[in-house]
Amino acid sequence: MLVRDAVAGDWPLIWPFLRAICAGGETFGYPVDITERQGESFWMLAPPGRTVVAVDETGAVVGTAKMNPNQMGNAAHVSSASFMVDPAHAGRGAGRALCVEALRWAAEQGFRAMQFNAVVETNTPAVRLYESLGFRVLGTVPEGFRHPRHGYVGLHIMHRPL
Repeated sequence: MLVRDAVAGDWPLIWPFLRAICAGGETFGYPVDITERQGESFWMLAPPGRTVVAVDETGAVVGTAKMNPNQMGNAAHVSSASFMVDPAHAGRGAGRALCVEALRWAAEQGFRAMQFNAVVETNTPAVRLYESLGFRVLGTVPEGFRHPRHGYVGLHIMHRPL
């Protein structure tokens, strides 16, 4: 699995699965009716942020990540990241490769930690992946996410020192 910086030409390959994931409403706090313009502005970051894609052996874009400072000013030493894997390619290591790259990048950039602000507690594959890479749940916002099948569920705040 190759992880590389995203270029403008990758957006048309990211948009279909980003739209589908958002429309499903199970893992992100983005609008379920997100427009392409909103999606591109939320996802395709300019420095000091970074957007990458995971590309499989056939050259297909199978996932993407964005990484950035979690806050500004005196809290800008903690990074954050978000990940989306095309559901058609789930379970093949793209999520892990993207998260490993985000951690590598954050350490290289001099961040002291990485924090995820809103990991839906019912997204157990993501929670397991993050925990396997050294993240721990610092706390959970009760009923912080309205899941379309499970109703109101918690949002984990997850953290890992770098």
